[in-house]
Amino acid sequence: MNQDLSIIQLVLHASFIVQLVILILLGVSLASWTVIFSKFFGLRSLRAANDEFEREFWSGRNIQELYGDAARADGPDAPLERIFASGMREVLKLRERRVADATLLLEGARRAMRASLQRELDQIESKLSFLGSVASVSPYVGLFGTVWGIMHAFTGLSSLQQVTLATVAPGIAEALVATAIGLFAAIPAVLAYNRFSRDIDRVAITLESFIDEFSNILARNLTQPGAAH
Repeated sequence: MNQDLSIIQLVLHASFIVQLVILILLGVSLASWTVIFSKFFGLRSLRAANDEFEREFWSGRNIQELYGDAARADGPDAPLERIFASGMREVLKLRERRVADATLLLEGARRAMRASLQRELDQIESKLSFLGSVASVSPYVGLFGTVWGIMHAFTGLSSLQQVTLATVAPGIAEALVATAIGLFAAIPAVLAYNRFSRDIDRVAITLESFIDEFSNILARNLTQPGAAH
């Protein structure tokens, strides 16, 4: 008698534990794809916002005007703009406290920008660890389902007088579905994790370079108040 060995039939006839493993892996896969799409569009929007602010920053406008625009907005959209605003805000606060030493002002601004940089990176890297966990754990969860399914299949065969390939194949196939779905969940997560890690590293380099460049500009403006941006 021909047996239906389609994926759906194999899952429907699998043991409860294997079905539970498959359900968990499908849920994790759906969640990881949600994170992948969210991260992809989020990083693309972030890079566009950074590029727009960089063009504005290097257009020759006075930094006080740029800070005024950032302060009047509902909230800076670009990480670069938030880092810039945190540095300027710290300088203005220190000046209100009548701190006139240029070195102290610059050090305060750099500390504020470094703190802002860390907050930005924490936000950008959010949920990246989830993809890493999916990539590393899913194959083992699938393997657990496979081992359990094979054990269950062979336990069921122990009562048979004659064991043939036709009787063994369905049980093993049902068990192997769990490994296949584990890999289905893990492979996109691995690729996305590696891609996003590289993209975030490039964003981090951009932000750190901006802090150094803006610090140099601040140093010139603080030591020579009349210096142009």
